[in-house]
Amino acid sequence: MPHLTPKLLLGASALLLSVTGAHAAEYEWTFQASETAGEPSFKVKQEWAERIGTMTDGRVQIELLPINAVVGPTETLQAVSSGILQGHMTDPSYFSGQNPAFGMLGNLVGAWSDPYDFLEFMKQGGGEELYNELAEPYGSHLIGAATFPLESVPSTVPIESLEDFEGLKIRAPQGMVYNIFERIGATPVNLPGSEVYTGLEKGVIDAADSTVLSNNDAQGLHAFAPYPLYPGFHSMPMIAVSINKETWDSLPAELQTTLETAFDAMAYDLIARLKEQDIETLAKLREDPEVHPFDLPAEERKKFRQAAEKEWKEWAGRNEMTQKVYDAATGFLEARGQL
Repeated sequence: MPHLTPKLLLGASALLLSVTGAHAAEYEWTFQASETAGEPSFKVKQEWAERIGTMTDGRVQIELLPINAVVGPTETLQAVSSGILQGHMTDPSYFSGQNPAFGMLGNLVGAWSDPYDFLEFMKQGGGEELYNELAEPYGSHLIGAATFPLESVPSTVPIESLEDFEGLKIRAPQGMVYNIFERIGATPVNLPGSEVYTGLEKGVIDAADSTVLSNNDAQGLHAFAPYPLYPGFHSMPMIAVSINKETWDSLPAELQTTLETAFDAMAYDLIARLKEQDIETLAKLREDPEVHPFDLPAEERKKFRQAAEKEWKEWAGRNEMTQKVYDAATGFLEARGQL
């Protein structure tokens, strides 16, 4: 057996610590997202979940699962509270049935023309604090808010004005966006995002409120819906990166700070990467003679915004939290000349 010098012994010990440390996470969590595994946005989220392991020197390991992997999208809040999941990265609008304020914070439809304005509201305008005031009684703590660029509308028929929404069967989740589409004459159909593809394929719906252009294209939606509205104008849902409240409270301060810093960075990275992918997707679609992207004119966007503002006011009166969300968001927009 060869003689081991002190230098070799030190190197062997370091290697052993490195190998064992890689498998000795103090915290092993399962989070669920609101996208399918094949969507570009899911892959970005997954990269950041995995990056947490590196940033915490292996102390925290997060496994991110796609939509419906453990529970349905409307059930993740309860699953996080009860510990079935340790966290989620999802649209709070799914929880509007528990409190309509989740719907207003999750997707104040028509409010935001730029995703960075929304992040400014959440991170510097009091939105994240307001969300935790809402969510923490449900056993969930918001680590950080993220969002997508404005969503596209894949459609089987041309939409060139708000009048073209009249009678249009459009997929929309229950809540504010559903109600606003009703206001402009559409016939909303409440389908989960996982059923948009088959709904368009089989003619159950004519169009869909369904994520960003590149995500839609990755799912193959434009094979059945060759008239996408882009850039989007209506919906820009929040992504609540949340964790079980008791778990959060038990974490050391340095891990809390690392998680907040990491997911704030993810929010900006997600927007930039999806915007770039949308631009590439748009260029590809414009070369396809079967697909016809369309940008809704400014005057039609204004009409939609006016309909949306009426719906915001109706929701504001539902309870104390909805009024707080309305006052905070409209105050933020008014101060910047955006309302």
